[in-house]
Amino acid sequence: MIETNHFDVIVIGGSYAGLSASMALGRSLRSVLIIDSGKPCNRTAPHSHNFITQDGEPPASIAQKAKAQVLVYPTIQFVADTVQSAQKEKNLFRIKTEANVEFTAKKLLFTTGIRDLVPDLPGFADCWGISVIHCPYCHGYEVHGNALGILGNGEVGFEFAKLISQWTPHLTLFTNGPSTLNAEQTKRLQQHHISIIEDELDHLEHTDGKLEQVIFKNGSKLEVSAIFARVPFQQHCAIPQELGCELTENGYLKIDHFNQTTVAGVYAAGDNTSPMRAVSEATAAGTKAGASINKELIQKSF
Repeated sequence: MIETNHFDVIVIGGSYAGLSASMALGRSLRSVLIIDSGKPCNRTAPHSHNFITQDGEPPASIAQKAKAQVLVYPTIQFVADTVQSAQKEKNLFRIKTEANVEFTAKKLLFTTGIRDLVPDLPGFADCWGISVIHCPYCHGYEVHGNALGILGNGEVGFEFAKLISQWTPHLTLFTNGPSTLNAEQTKRLQQHHISIIEDELDHLEHTDGKLEQVIFKNGSKLEVSAIFARVPFQQHCAIPQELGCELTENGYLKIDHFNQTTVAGVYAAGDNTSPMRAVSEATAAGTKAGASINKELIQKSF
């Protein structure tokens, strides 16, 4: 039961960045409301890596433990809901949720992440986050030395193939149609024994998201253990833009060194602001954002 409708800070998004920021704010004796829809971007990933003390833990387990620790602080409250709208009214922000409840706060922090736009390739969505993956630092060690694929073309495909070659000597670049690599890029990949296949993909054959082979439209097949792919994305929550927050040219919320967006009083942290999509990165960004918001509140009142 939420005990009040007014808070120092409302944190929209209760995953790693949001929980971390809330802890920093709670430890600063700030009243905080966390509103979370329960749809983290990494919910399909079975394990999280590159986060010391938590290496190999399921992302949901990390978030559950973090939430329990955060809610020990008496000034922090949590509600499972979705924010529908937000308005700035003088020195306050008024938000309305899907459950038709209104809250106000002095500051807003969006830790709402992004939504991956997976291609319409049968099997891709089923494997996304499990054996079709975006980050070698998060998942490369678990598949190192195996037959791996890259789904990409041109400059992006070339640079991604260079990166993934550190994890395996058995690498194939799937351009999914005519290659747009230039002659020098093609030569360099061949020199490093990276195969290039231009045939169009038909579907990915898998069992429970674990990739077994790529099936091409011409009927040919190739066994691979995992595919690395970078897919386009959009902001998971459009409300910051509705408030006037600007995006970078790459589609992330534009923030300054203190995690404030281009709208005064509105902050952002985590995957919605940075391509560095790791639990450790989001956690650090949340701590910084929470401390920055507390400092700004002090400045306003002192």
